[in-house]
Amino acid sequence: MAYRLEFVSSAQREFLRLPLAVRKRLDPHVLGLEQNPRPHGVKAMAGHKGLFRVRVGDYRILYEIDDVDHVVTVTRVRLRGSAYRGL
Repeated sequence: MAYRLEFVSSAQREFLRLPLAVRKRLDPHVLGLEQNPRPHGVKAMAGHKGLFRVRVGDYRILYEIDDVDHVVTVTRVRLRGSAYRGL
């Protein structure tokens, strides 16, 4: 069953502010979460129930999965150094 992909407003702004080349590289990974919210290489965030991350080069895509409503909510799209600050 396919999931619906949503962005929190701050994550959408972060994604749109990235250079075009980076967005093109991240786009297949973000859109792929609709079909498979737990792709190969996904890690559950320790200490944050329901929060997952996917690594794409130096960037991290942080997101939550709601299996009941079939929704994937992207919460952050950032460089590795700043992706985990303030969690």
